[in-house]
Amino acid sequence: MKDVIINHLMSNIIKYKNFDENKLKEIKYGIESFYLTVSKLIVIFALAYIMGLFKSLCIFVFFYSLLRLNGFGLHAKKSWQCWVASVIVFLLIPYLCANLHFNKLFLLLISGLSLILIILFSPADTEKRPIISFKKRLIHKILCSITVLIYTFSLMFLQNDFLCNIIFFSIILETLMILPISYKIFGLKYNNYKKYL
Repeated sequence: MKDVIINHLMSNIIKYKNFDENKLKEIKYGIESFYLTVSKLIVIFALAYIMGLFKSLCIFVFFYSLLRLNGFGLHAKKSWQCWVASVIVFLLIPYLCANLHFNKLFLLLISGLSLILIILFSPADTEKRPIISFKKRLIHKILCSITVLIYTFSLMFLQNDFLCNIIFFSIILETLMILPISYKIFGLKYNNYKKYL
């Protein structure tokens, strides 16, 4: 189904627009990413609804997306790996958030450590989407770090365990997604922008 839709869209683009080979590869990558994201979200949100986690998932996705937007991070090599990881992460974390209680000091210590790691290692690019511009990398680093700082400060004052857990797990997940060791574990190349300098 995926190939049929993507090939149909690409043939229409080629038919009506005159792009070079590199631009066509970029467009195809964008269409594939969009298709994968939308189909994955439909399945995950449907499962979350069935499991009674829909609201929790929505809140988690909101907080996590604000970090991912500037911190970026690794992507699975294969589509099926992405599916498996996404279903596990996006259903397990909302479930844990509703059922765990952490000591406030623990949350703050781990979030503080994560802030240091975010400052050191964000943004983390991929081979297909390297962040070549130093200025862009710096802006993303600053924005991601500020977001984590705001999240960490909010943990001090929030009394709602569920919301604290959502924020905490958002920070943890994004931190894991940008670490060089995570890239190494999954066999992915790190600091891809350096190839273009």
